[in-house]
Amino acid sequence: MRLDELAEVGPFFALRTGRTDGTGRTGRTGEGGLPLLHEETVRRRITVVGERLGTDDTRVAASIAFQGIAGRLLSIGLGSAVLTGGVPDLATGGLRWEPSRTAPDDLWLPTPVALPGEHLGSTVLHGLLVPLHDHVRALTPISSPLLWGNAGSSLAGSLRVLRSWLLSRHRPEDAARAIALTRVLFADPLLRDTGELSATRTDTTFIRRTCCLYYRVPGGGMCGDCVLRHPPRHSARHSARR
Repeated sequence: MRLDELAEVGPFFALRTGRTDGTGRTGRTGEGGLPLLHEETVRRRITVVGERLGTDDTRVAASIAFQGIAGRLLSIGLGSAVLTGGVPDLATGGLRWEPSRTAPDDLWLPTPVALPGEHLGSTVLHGLLVPLHDHVRALTPISSPLLWGNAGSSLAGSLRVLRSWLLSRHRPEDAARAIALTRVLFADPLLRDTGELSATRTDTTFIRRTCCLYYRVPGGGMCGDCVLRHPPRHSARHSARR
């Protein structure tokens, strides 16, 4: 399965592939990493994200960590479905991850196996994000609707980037396919109530129904798709105490 074009869309769409040379390193760059769907791997990622954000609030770190991983997986899934017509078997294909790295060197799939494009939801949403959601909630007392709202926000962001890239290369049919596939994912019960997606000929917008808690990060501010119009009053006091 050829996924080279994915990296051209952007770093979140990139996926390292190929077997290692026997030392744990691939023929390209980076190490083989750890199994993505492992509680200790997720714990390490939450710690890394908290340190990078400068917050000791584990709910905030867990939320942003989940959103970042969801964005990577959804971008790869949506991008490959549109550009190749298939989806790499991310759920059972031995996907590896290095939680201290950033895109595009964080994810590695040794031998990509193509599944039909209609497996996008079962592979990414149900095969990966459901167990990831469960691991995060086992480690941190965080709202399930919040996490799925993060996934919806990530999916809308993936569509926005992919659609813009396709239109810049005069591929309107593929852009329309990206919108159609995204709408199918948003029809899934996991994402159905996460927000309102609007995709017109000129723009893609999404307003979510939950907040990812990014406003609690020192200097974080508000996200563009946030359900809140202003940060809660207590957040300013909390930041001042820090």
